[in-house]
Amino acid sequence: MTQEIFSRADKKIYRDGDKLVKVFDASYSKADILNEALNHARVEETDLNVPKIKSIEVVKGKWAIILDYIEGETLETLMQKHPEKEDEYLNMFVDLQRTVLSRKVPMLNKLKDKMQAKISAASLDATTRYDLHTRLDSMPKHAHLCHGDFNPSNVIITADGTPFIIDWAHATQGNSSADVARTYLLFYLAGKAELGDKYLKLYCKKSDTAIQYVQRWVPIVAASRLVKAKEGEEEFLRKWIDVVEYE
Repeated sequence: MTQEIFSRADKKIYRDGDKLVKVFDASYSKADILNEALNHARVEETDLNVPKIKSIEVVKGKWAIILDYIEGETLETLMQKHPEKEDEYLNMFVDLQRTVLSRKVPMLNKLKDKMQAKISAASLDATTRYDLHTRLDSMPKHAHLCHGDFNPSNVIITADGTPFIIDWAHATQGNSSADVARTYLLFYLAGKAELGDKYLKLYCKKSDTAIQYVQRWVPIVAASRLVKAKEGEEEFLRKWIDVVEYE
């Protein structure tokens, strides 16, 4: 392992030549790691540009997924470096997400089932959980490929301009607007509310989707994230969830 490129308490990512080594801490169960690899492998079977899994190994006593290393810069980095190109990059980002959402991967878990389980596990009162379960159940049932964490840091642009999409750990099949609502929420959580609003308007214009329809997913998505909220996120997420009480 020659170069550490990402680190947090439960996961480290290294570059080793043409390989990317994703090493998981003991807090990850073997089943979760193998499920992430399986999700990724199923997405590989589409025509999308994703790094290929080379192997699953135990590295110094810890489970690791070994993938192709993709040389390039993330869309997030490019947006920071070239703010004058924000509209160009945002258009690319939305077009890429629409391409992802147009694909079908029928063996993936259903987004609706995952959301129902997350709402049940969230630290919310019974009335709010009931309202969220009811709202989720009323949403149209689709089977589009949903990334689950689609944000500019998970898109790598190579030197020749080819976009690669990484981190398919949360991939499911379900309603496109749920994935869009999650991306919208991620912009807000990153302190980029203005960019998030711009993104949502652009996506809805390009896809002829009502903004109000995507917004109906936001409390559901916020509740699902509440289960494993990062430090400082909980109060913000609860405000989004509370919207359901006033509608």
